Amino acid sequence: MSAHVIERRTLPTRMAANAGQHMRWLVGGFAFAFLVPFVLADRLDLPRDLYYAVYVVGVAAFFALWVRSTGQSFGEMIRRRWVLALVLGLATAGLLTLIVLRTEDATARPEGLELIGAVMWRGLVYGLADGLLLSAFPILAVFAMFTGTKLRERTLGTVAIGLAALVASLAMTAVYHVGYSDFRSEKLRKPVAGDVIWSIPTLVTLNPIGAPIAHAGLHTSAVLHSYETDTFLPPHE
Repeated sequence: MSAHVIERRTLPTRMAANAGQHMRWLVGGFAFAFLVPFVLADRLDLPRDLYYAVYVVGVAAFFALWVRSTGQSFGEMIRRRWVLALVLGLATAGLLTLIVLRTEDATARPEGLELIGAVMWRGLVYGLADGLLLSAFPILAVFAMFTGTKLRERTLGTVAIGLAALVASLAMTAVYHVGYSDFRSEKLRKPVAGDVIWSIPTLVTLNPIGAPIAHAGLHTSAVLHSYETDTFLPPHE
């Protein structure tokens, strides 16, 4: 039997194993997204900024391990349609800022260095981590499951994968917010609806920078406009 025939016969097995590996990481992502807020914020009641530090490090480590263990090229991801990803990320951040300004009441906020620190930490850093876990990771993982398949070669197939990726992102957002006690209510609808918007840049470009930029815009506007919000920037007192 020729090596070409052997390779052709074993290819589906390798692809199935690769898809299964991404699926396991996706399931692990759901568990991680729920357990971190549930254990650290809801049960242990860590101070908010300390909680953010643990969360940000955890998200970065989780994403890096997924990239490495599944043989992804982070450099290739970042370069993929990066101009469009940046433009869409900034445009979506602007749209989310407008939503915050029109739907949330203005509250008191700190001034000076404390405000700058809050914008950098709670707005940008925490926002980037949220966008990476809630949107970029599930979308990229779903598309990676179908790498090399005939479905990816067809327009309708790509659209179907995109819809599945969006559903995965919506589910990740819901699971994460359910980890906070106050989101086990009708409040859950707000972040799930928001996920449809902040997922667009990464969903369109398959570049991981798009959704985090959009999400950072949302968090930054929340810090500046509604610092004492009970909708954004969980956990809430």
